[in-house]
Amino acid sequence: MEYVIETKNLTKKYGNSTVVDNINLHVPKGKIYGLLGRNGAGKTTTMKMMLKLIKVTNGNINLFGEDFRNNNLYKKIGSIIETPGFYQNLTARDNLNILAKLHGNISKKEVQEALEIVGLHTEEKKTFSNFSLGMKQRLGIAAAIMHNPELLILDEPINGLDPIGISKIRSFLLKLSHEKGITIFISSHVLSEIEQIADVIGVMNNGKLIEEVNILELQDKLKHYIEITVSDTKSAEKILKDNFSIKDYSIIDNNIYIYDSNKSISDINRSLVQNGISVTKLNPCKETLEAYFENLIGGGGIA
Repeated sequence: MEYVIETKNLTKKYGNSTVVDNINLHVPKGKIYGLLGRNGAGKTTTMKMMLKLIKVTNGNINLFGEDFRNNNLYKKIGSIIETPGFYQNLTARDNLNILAKLHGNISKKEVQEALEIVGLHTEEKKTFSNFSLGMKQRLGIAAAIMHNPELLILDEPINGLDPIGISKIRSFLLKLSHEKGITIFISSHVLSEIEQIADVIGVMNNGKLIEEVNILELQDKLKHYIEITVSDTKSAEKILKDNFSIKDYSIIDNNIYIYDSNKSISDINRSLVQNGISVTKLNPCKETLEAYFENLIGGGGIA
């Protein structure tokens, strides 16, 4: 598989504190890679090293199959790290025109196309100071894509947005990936949003990469279980053990969770009812991604 980003034992230390600890990332070409983790997990530091904004302590980064110290590679990259900065008294188009001149080889057509992609081409009179947070984030994406990059590196682009703003950013990123083939490396602490767009997910915790998995493979990892609500958990527990040899289960309040998912739901229900136990709920269930990652990082979860 061809990787646009590949790190080898990438490490960043500040004094005796290790912020990024020997991580090995693999970002496939043309895919959306979601880097998840709590605030302070090391996500932003990792991105800053990729963009040469801070120095690498140990390890290496390959971009497009080459050493990241090759300055020519950065013509292929667009990025947003932290809050994008623009001139407050200028419109979206005026801000992008200035950046285009500084870049040197971006046409007015490319500026227009970038504005259309993020939906700001109709905001001709409104200045940046009057933009909503969502509009500011969208202008940041426009600035990052107007030179037609092959790779986008985005640090928390949906942070602080309302549901409508999040939905728009999500649509833009999917469009860029699916229609333009741009590889997107995006960090977030919001699992519910990343899972809707990512092809691959990496999870960082305390500076370490503790999981890297294709989203389809991840779905297969999620546990299947049966949830039962009964009138008498002690009697039901005995029946489940004696009649079905169930060993992998847990009991919380009046609920029994059976992880031997190959058991017959109808047989369990029939046996419980025949033994005078009232069953008010009996459902096949699947573990949520939130629960999976909460278990993975040891509690606390990712938002």
